[in-house]
Amino acid sequence: MPRSDEGLAPAADLQTAVPIGGTARRGSNAARLRSMRLAIYADVMRGITSPPVRVAEYALVRPGQDPADRLAQTRALVVRESWQMVMTTYDDTGMTDPATRPHLARLYAAIRRRELHGIVAASRTDITTFHDIYEDTLTRIRTCGGFLVLAHDETTQ
Repeated sequence: MPRSDEGLAPAADLQTAVPIGGTARRGSNAARLRSMRLAIYADVMRGITSPPVRVAEYALVRPGQDPADRLAQTRALVVRESWQMVMTTYDDTGMTDPATRPHLARLYAAIRRRELHGIVAASRTDITTFHDIYEDTLTRIRTCGGFLVLAHDETTQ
């Protein structure tokens, strides 16, 4: 599936190797992380004074895997919410550190440039299965000025 990331800065221009913590945190459970994600979403949405809400659809797949199914799940949410889909992209790196994924890094940069308000993913596994890295990623997205929305809520892990 072709990526629609025209107009975004080349990955080489981005800071893709910003380290994130990997230490275990007390209380980093799925329910707490879901609450954190929803609070970030609410904060960003309060700051949007004029629609449309601009989002990017993002998926993570294994090398050679077709992202179409995961992206269809994100598209359904974008349509249901009447958001403007600015771009669709995916990383085919498998479960790697989100800080090293080139297309996710492009989304961070687009949020910082105010081209996007948020990222829509099918589920938390498009980011990571590790609580501490997921929390770091939510913090990074918030620091950039955006939100993460999932088509399927975090599971109770």
